Amino acid sequence: MREPGAGDRDRRPRGTLSAAGRGARLPGAHPHRRRRDRLARPGADLEQERPLSADRTSDDDIEDLLRRHAPQVLGALVRRYGHFDPAEDAVQEALIAAAAQWPEDGVPENPRGWLIRVASRRLTDRLRSDEARRRREETVAALTPADAFVAPPPGEGPTGQGGRAPSEDDTLTLLFLCCHPALTPAAQIALTLRAVGGLTTAEIARAHLVEEATMAQRISRAKRAVRGAEFRRPEPEDRDRRLAAVLQVLYLIFNEGYTATAGPELHRTDLAREAIRLTRAVRRLLPHEGRATGLLALMVLTEARTPARTGPGGELIPLDEQDRALWDRTAIAEGTALAEEALTQGPAGDYQLQAAIAALHDEAGRAEDTDWPQILALYELLVHRTPDPAAALGRAVAVAMVHGPRAGLAEVDALAGAREGRHYRLDAVRAHLLERAGELGAARVAYRAAADGTLSEPEARYLRMRADRLVP
Repeated sequence: MREPGAGDRDRRPRGTLSAAGRGARLPGAHPHRRRRDRLARPGADLEQERPLSADRTSDDDIEDLLRRHAPQVLGALVRRYGHFDPAEDAVQEALIAAAAQWPEDGVPENPRGWLIRVASRRLTDRLRSDEARRRREETVAALTPADAFVAPPPGEGPTGQGGRAPSEDDTLTLLFLCCHPALTPAAQIALTLRAVGGLTTAEIARAHLVEEATMAQRISRAKRAVRGAEFRRPEPEDRDRRLAAVLQVLYLIFNEGYTATAGPELHRTDLAREAIRLTRAVRRLLPHEGRATGLLALMVLTEARTPARTGPGGELIPLDEQDRALWDRTAIAEGTALAEEALTQGPAGDYQLQAAIAALHDEAGRAEDTDWPQILALYELLVHRTPDPAAALGRAVAVAMVHGPRAGLAEVDALAGAREGRHYRLDAVRAHLLERAGELGAARVAYRAAADGTLSEPEARYLRMRADRLVP
């Protein structure tokens, strides 16, 4: 089964795991009309998988439910059968079926078990139809845990009555599998974003600034590389080697959720929440690991500002103009405590430093109360630790807030000269600093360049609005 290329439609159903914007649905999927096409009913056996609950559930609730269960279902299939690539295909078919049936028929009492059963049937059918059926069935038997022959598959049986519910364990195991040492760091990130984060190949390609076909090939090669790898939690030594990649992937998933790289919505709540949930799970596994604690603190402190980031029409509101009374003070208290704890868990790393910066922003009652000298000092430490362009750009902003817009512009111009090509965030920061310096004509040009460079509709609207209100 080949990975979709740039000219193919992604197999993930719109409106469940892969939609670039919330609210999209499969063609014809209507909550009050029964679908008869083959997409909604890919097999007759689904008629026997009628949901057990007749309660209606909103499409958004179902979308969140499917996103939460997808990596758990994939983990269960890989654990049981050992075939990563065809298992993912089977899971996608089950998700398509659920997206079509559940809005009308209601969510089953055990949605994960429903998805596992349907996906298992799809995968079994594929394995049986293969020319090497006998060899593959022997492999399945060899890789199936001994208790799978006497106990229900993970997630199917009721807890306490012989059922196993390793949902979190399977998701974490899948997360570490995707960060297998046989893969390059780029391949680890791409595979995890696809299998655990639920991003489409196109979204992952945009985040990495490469062509979709190139990213599809990278993901396909990564799947082949982990084929046959034992589905189990890594030993402590191996786990520590993979942890950096795991945390980086979770950071990227959160960033895509907090500020979507494309589409009509600024914030993808489902992705941001999933990243926080998985990071909490990693921290429970490694409670004394400062990097995991710091990353969780950074996510919680950043997500706490979400209620004030957009206006009534979905328009973007920048940090210095937000109504801070809307910020989630409970989350800020939790994030600040985590940030302080992270700094006691060994030398300060990238995530700990970023969490400390986020805490300083969140603790300021007004934008003018922000402790910019302390933030600049933290950025100085951060840029010496990491080559991340975002950290360097954040330092340039801090320089401008401490030493004035001209000093910040000099830093931005130096960054622009060191990069091949331009990034819209660089233009956006430059426009803001030019506006503060009184160069309104140049600021207007920079705002428009930034608006033309982003695929995020809310960001583009905001940048064009800033440009239009300037009189050169």
